[in-house]
Amino acid sequence: MSPARRILIAGNWKMNGLRAAKSELRGIVAGLDPTLQSKVDLLVCPPATLLAGFAADVAGSPIMLGGQDCHFNASGAHTGDISPDMLKDAGAVAVIVGHSERRGDHGEGDAVVNAKTKAAWRAGLLPVVCVGETLAERDAGDAAAVVARQIRQSIPEGATAQNLVVAYEPIWAIGTGRTPTPEDVAQVHHAIRAVLTERFAAEAQGIRILYGGSVKPDNAAILLAVPDVDGALVGGASLKAADFLAIARAAI
Repeated sequence: MSPARRILIAGNWKMNGLRAAKSELRGIVAGLDPTLQSKVDLLVCPPATLLAGFAADVAGSPIMLGGQDCHFNASGAHTGDISPDMLKDAGAVAVIVGHSERRGDHGEGDAVVNAKTKAAWRAGLLPVVCVGETLAERDAGDAAAVVARQIRQSIPEGATAQNLVVAYEPIWAIGTGRTPTPEDVAQVHHAIRAVLTERFAAEAQGIRILYGGSVKPDNAAILLAVPDVDGALVGGASLKAADFLAIARAAI
């Protein structure tokens, strides 16, 4: 972590959570003590069905809400899709784009992610742009090259420390319980920082790079201590207030 970049712990609830899950969100709000508030930003990305309802529960707190995906158009004949403008209207300040599950399950390539990032900017949302390699790509020694290509093609010109967060997802580690070594993480995060610097010069030093891959309370401190890791994109462990807060506290 860099003292110049404020830590961000983001929770991606994925397709989990009914209205009763408000109790976990309230637990996160209640557990956000002054020390944590002073050092860490917390972002919760629930399913879209819960977003507007959750906005009332975080009102007056520093907890931020985000969407898990968005369309690249502001409106139109796109049945089942949600625009970034709709997310903002529901209370979101951020949106995840390019998550490996969107890239894999829905065939979304870098060009689509690029368009969604631009759309998020137009709506005034902070995009969390996800990049990462598959097991085959890692075994072939292509991890750094893959994430470099994704950074170059998924992120539009005009990125700044204020309007972009990058999240590195080793796809082969998500939900498998397999966690890269700190050396593995450092290597890829360093490569991401290098490409950001190549594209955005000094501005790149302020862009936060999150690590996302089986982050849990028992490994968070080790992962968050890795150079160029500025926080975490947390999956399953973000569904429980106690676990999510434990990960956040591990960062300070």
